[in-house]
Amino acid sequence: MKKNINPQIFREYDIRGLVDVDLTQESTELIGKSIGTYIYRNGGKTLTVGYDMRASSTPFRDSLIRGINSTGCDVIDIGMVPTPIAYFSLHHLKPDGGVMITGSHNPSEFNGFKISNGLHSLYGESIQELRRLIDSNDFELGSGKLSKENVLEEYIQDIFDRVKVSRSVKVVVDGGNGCFGIVGPKLLKRIGANIIELYCEPDGNFPNHHPDPTVEKNMLDLSKKVKEERAELGIGFDGDADRIGIVDEKGEILWGDQLLMIFARDILKYNPGATIVGEVKCSQNLFKDIEGHGGIAVMSAAGHSLIKNKMQETNSLLAGEMSGHICFADDYYGFDDAIYAACRILQIVASSKIKVSEMLLDVPKTEATPE
Repeated sequence: MKKNINPQIFREYDIRGLVDVDLTQESTELIGKSIGTYIYRNGGKTLTVGYDMRASSTPFRDSLIRGINSTGCDVIDIGMVPTPIAYFSLHHLKPDGGVMITGSHNPSEFNGFKISNGLHSLYGESIQELRRLIDSNDFELGSGKLSKENVLEEYIQDIFDRVKVSRSVKVVVDGGNGCFGIVGPKLLKRIGANIIELYCEPDGNFPNHHPDPTVEKNMLDLSKKVKEERAELGIGFDGDADRIGIVDEKGEILWGDQLLMIFARDILKYNPGATIVGEVKCSQNLFKDIEGHGGIAVMSAAGHSLIKNKMQETNSLLAGEMSGHICFADDYYGFDDAIYAACRILQIVASSKIKVSEMLLDVPKTEATPE
């Protein structure tokens, strides 16, 4: 029997659609069956499943897991977490794959699935393969087990062991009522930051503003609060905390390529000649700046799965996009983690003799094109 499922939800980097229209208990169970089948046929048996704070995410977790278990694959439920912790679980628990249920930076009526096979994000043809499995009702049959693991403390400890901040930096953090609030404030306090919290209570209705730090109007409250509090910078996060946005002490936004320049300069100080990946939407200033500071600049197509692949291909230590996905591999796992990126910017600010607004004064001004 052919199953009816909207083919448009199978996108380039994830599965995403409207709750109760494209995504229902029935369709998410089918998605679970297709993911379980895909992982099983690629030699896997166990997946981690995490989910965000949207109202639909918990019921979708149940139907997705039901689908995965029905293929004979086991599931480790890692609870309500930001996307970077779902990625972290792949390294820490070493399953054969994973699924993060999140609508990311989209409005509350959307939800979606970010899928990994091993440590690699599924994208492109692999996601279309899931659709084909559903269309042809071609699923493995079995009876997998369900267990639960909490990796929040291990994640906090892992980053705490890596990032050393030389003094307490005064910073405003805008969680956008997303998943950042689950773990971010606790971690930033642990590394010694003096944080002022804005919208850090997870709320899938996003009552204050849309959780997308690449859109200027979503950063207005953060800018205002930074100036009011005389903070050294402000950091904004998207709904699932894999994308970061920064404002300086004057409340001015630093776009993705500017932020990459700051990180690249820092990395190149300790790793001369390192390869660094930007993407096609980044300004030429970024690529020139990387080369000017002794690095090798590589341009990738846009898309977080593509930049991560390019990063692995070229053994680069840093990769990022205008959209605020930033991946570190100099002392981290190479996945996009806005919470880790926030710790890294605090480390840089703490040891800098100049203000954030002065860090790129030597770079020609360009008009950024927000995502």
